[in-house]
Amino acid sequence: MTNSLTRLVTGTAAALCLGLASSAQADVYTQRFMTLELANDIAMGAVEACREMGHQTAVVVVDRAGNDQVVLRDRMAGVQTIQIAGDKARAVTMSGTTSANFRDNREDIRMEMNHVDGIIMLAGGLPIEAAGSMLGAVGVSGAPGGDLDEECAQAGIDRVQERLDFVM
Repeated sequence: MTNSLTRLVTGTAAALCLGLASSAQADVYTQRFMTLELANDIAMGAVEACREMGHQTAVVVVDRAGNDQVVLRDRMAGVQTIQIAGDKARAVTMSGTTSANFRDNREDIRMEMNHVDGIIMLAGGLPIEAAGSMLGAVGVSGAPGGDLDEECAQAGIDRVQERLDFVM
């Protein structure tokens, strides 16, 4: 009888612990972050791609919350390109799409959004994604046109795409 009672109490305690653990898990989630090395490789890849096209640019890589992780400005890129590149990247983290798509899809609020501190609706910002999650974004400014900025941003992501593809 004592043995049965011990098993019952032990089983009940284990069930309660498992129930509490799964309840606690529902209250917490895991988030992925880029390493500084990955962010730096993306930024340098974008700068080098723009250099090859003859453009001096700034590149900003932000984390998923829009915080600057890497900021690079080529020698002759204008000082304003740093802010513009960062604002493009933050537009991506806010909208969940490229800065060009955000601009095109939300023309109705474009003027208002361009007055929001830290956001600009211009082409040149792309999401950095791995394993179904947005890790952050890269923004480029300084090439003659947002389409070229975006091309450089894509080159930066392409430089590390294989590493992103194998994130679990």
